[in-house]
Amino acid sequence: MTSPLTWLRRLWRTVHSPPHSIPDALWHSTLAHYPFLAALSAADQQRLRECSALFLADKEFHGVGVDVTDAMALAVAAQACLPVMHLHRKPARALAWYDDFVGINIYPGEMRARRKVQDSAGVVHHYSEDLLGEAMDRGPVTLSWAAVQGAGHSAEQGSNLVVHEFVHKLDMRNGAADGSPPLPTRAARAQWTAVMRAEYQAFCDALELHERFGAAAPFLDAYAATAPEEFFAVAAEAYFVNRAAFEQAHAPLVPLFDAFFLRSRH
Repeated sequence: MTSPLTWLRRLWRTVHSPPHSIPDALWHSTLAHYPFLAALSAADQQRLRECSALFLADKEFHGVGVDVTDAMALAVAAQACLPVMHLHRKPARALAWYDDFVGINIYPGEMRARRKVQDSAGVVHHYSEDLLGEAMDRGPVTLSWAAVQGAGHSAEQGSNLVVHEFVHKLDMRNGAADGSPPLPTRAARAQWTAVMRAEYQAFCDALELHERFGAAAPFLDAYAATAPEEFFAVAAEAYFVNRAAFEQAHAPLVPLFDAFFLRSRH
């Protein structure tokens, strides 16, 4: 079922609509539910509000087994806009990073995804897996509402499903997800690769020590060890919702992420 979002679509027919188009009560309720949003500076909250309104005017929400309300859609929008709101000084240009898709599918909980893979011998295997979210290249984003709704509590562990899936979207802007978003120069790409590769290996080593020998568990979720692109997405979750803990665990990534995600401030 598609959420009508009538109040927002009516007010954002043109790009000249004011940033305060989102009703005050709904906006403040969203901030209260997600402390990592409420912790933003007043200027960043205002910028996030404007980006969120533009995002909602452009995207279409579809509920699968759940009716998507305006409050639910705004919760997704505000978290999805965190990674891009400083990628350009003009909010509309910042939101262009998400211009490869329109649809956002909301499930009440986990979704069952059917997979098909072909092995080295040419044999095709079919299987299913349960997912909380998925971002398709040039396609929709799928999210579990239970995980979205619980993001205020999971932030302490550095976890945020919406940020994770939308960072995958950024990663895919220059081709298949590989753990590196589009970067402006060859030097920037080389630095990103070197730092991320070292931190990814260090994380995998720390996780192995934890799982095999009982050493302290690393801060990031174990899923980050799956592949470089998952390490990037999981690390970005923590960067946006629990920066202090993330900086303590992965200090070399902070200036790297600052340079990319806060580029309009430099």
